[in-house]
Amino acid sequence: MSSKSSARIAAMLATVAAFATTAMTATTAVAQPTQDAQAVVAPAPHVRLTTPWTDEALKAAVPFPEYPRPQLVRAEWLNLNGQWDYWGGKGAPDARLAPSAAPRFPEKTERVRVPYPVESMLSGVERLGEVNLWYRRSFEVPAAWKSQRVRINFGAVDRLATIYVNGTRVGQHEGGYTSFGFDITPLLKPGRNEVVVAAFDPSTNDGTLGKQSLKPGGIFYTPSSGIWQTVWLEPVGQAHIAKLDMAPVVGEQRLALTVRVGETKGLQVEAVALKDGQVVGRVRGAADKALSLPVPQPRLWSPDDPFLYDLKVTLRRDGKVVDQVDSYFGMRSIEVGMIDGVPRPLLNGKFVFQFGPLDQGFWPDGLYTAPTDAALRFDLEETKKLGFNMVRKHIKVEPARWFHYADKLGLLVWQDMPQAWDAETDLAVRAKTEVEWREIVDQLRSETSIVTWVIFNESWGDFEHRRMAAQFRAMDPTRLINAHSGINFAPHDEGGGDLIDLHDYPGPAAPTYQPWRIAVLGEYGGNSLKVPGHMYRPESKCCYHLFDSAAAINDAYVAQIDKLRGFRADKGLSAAIYTETTDVEEELNGFFTYDRRVKKLDFDRVSKANKALIDGR
Repeated sequence: MSSKSSARIAAMLATVAAFATTAMTATTAVAQPTQDAQAVVAPAPHVRLTTPWTDEALKAAVPFPEYPRPQLVRAEWLNLNGQWDYWGGKGAPDARLAPSAAPRFPEKTERVRVPYPVESMLSGVERLGEVNLWYRRSFEVPAAWKSQRVRINFGAVDRLATIYVNGTRVGQHEGGYTSFGFDITPLLKPGRNEVVVAAFDPSTNDGTLGKQSLKPGGIFYTPSSGIWQTVWLEPVGQAHIAKLDMAPVVGEQRLALTVRVGETKGLQVEAVALKDGQVVGRVRGAADKALSLPVPQPRLWSPDDPFLYDLKVTLRRDGKVVDQVDSYFGMRSIEVGMIDGVPRPLLNGKFVFQFGPLDQGFWPDGLYTAPTDAALRFDLEETKKLGFNMVRKHIKVEPARWFHYADKLGLLVWQDMPQAWDAETDLAVRAKTEVEWREIVDQLRSETSIVTWVIFNESWGDFEHRRMAAQFRAMDPTRLINAHSGINFAPHDEGGGDLIDLHDYPGPAAPTYQPWRIAVLGEYGGNSLKVPGHMYRPESKCCYHLFDSAAAINDAYVAQIDKLRGFRADKGLSAAIYTETTDVEEELNGFFTYDRRVKKLDFDRVSKANKALIDGR
């Protein structure tokens, strides 16, 4: 990191500290985010918390047996999760070098449980600071796949991944938050085959890392390195459907659809929309071309009615079927509109006050990876039970199944971009970050639940707000753009985007709306309560206002909601985000403890207050 970048981050941390001093009455611990691969420190002692799903995850021969990609489903696939050989730490080759042939593994290796990060309890490795991570396992291709191409797919590998099959390099992918895959057919042989994954992850500021830190503490957490989402094999044809780009056009009663194939010569697609099993729309046309799928009199998706249409897509060449996939979509619109002279977010043409928790997506047993699919769903189900209609996914990109559950449950999603601190001053890091962000948007563009892209948070690794807002608008004109969440953490508001977003702890407060930007409270609350026996670090006092009883924290929460109701009516506030879904490591401000075993607030009382705010009562 340059001295200029270090100075800017130090100044930023001073701003955070000053803000915390005036806004909090309890001791605040803020971790220094600057770090380097040679400066790893052993984390402070902590309690080894388990969740209600830990035992199930440990006993599973194949963790996450569910099909990992709900919007592009094929019937045949082979899950490669489970026990792999692991080679890391001292003596492990530099995974950045990516030689053409995989190195020879030692005779004795450790075992790692995929897809849990190597720092996590569930991985079986549970070590911090290993930069070069080498994975190996064998597999057999099902005989029924003999006449087809075989692809290996990865949900996510943090951060630079090189893939080898039977000793030969297949390809490489950079970026810890997006999926990727390769055709491995030419390298396969009869019987047993071997795949090796080399992952280089320094967990440093020169790449996107979110709230991972080599010096975890306060509001920054233990890193998650290597494979952290499902790995699987899939048979496809020489020509096959690679991706579906979908966008509802509610006013025209249609779905804008592009079936991405790549090799398009002579290929035709047919897409069929189904409502409760009955065909309601059909379109035929060329692959990789914009199609318009009729959806007459659409049943609109919303938090109150999260209805989803089924979609079947068939790829043909000369009339012969070469590929078929199942998918789904929701019909909904999101835009900025004026209500009584106030800019408001309009869902399906109506103002809906958006209210939800800040969701970090960390787990004491799996870190970035939830212990099971049921656990992944749990946080969203409980968010819905709390009466919220929205969730802000904070500086992390979840697996595809998380968004599937948000779609099914009816939760609006604000999706943050994971930041790279050095992007602020290092143009090479900035360029790499922008590439990764384009991949994230492209990967998630068809998710019904996502209504807002959040580009920067509190000036963390931020740059050129207005240009980036315009760039996101060009990438996706169908959603709202929040160029900077927490403008009070920046020297000044650079403008851009659809929202003007304030952070206030404990708050709440409301920014002044602008003719072209909606007023939102991007973070507030942080009401903290200790629950002995369920704290990651029992001595923690992090991070905002620490209450001494459940009664006091419940009263404070409801009082804050009452203020928000006034801001909605009198100041034009249109959305608010409470910190946070669960405790996270040292943070004690969740509705649940970090292990998801204890509800810290009165859920019935909270739900009633939340619904009254959303309904404008």
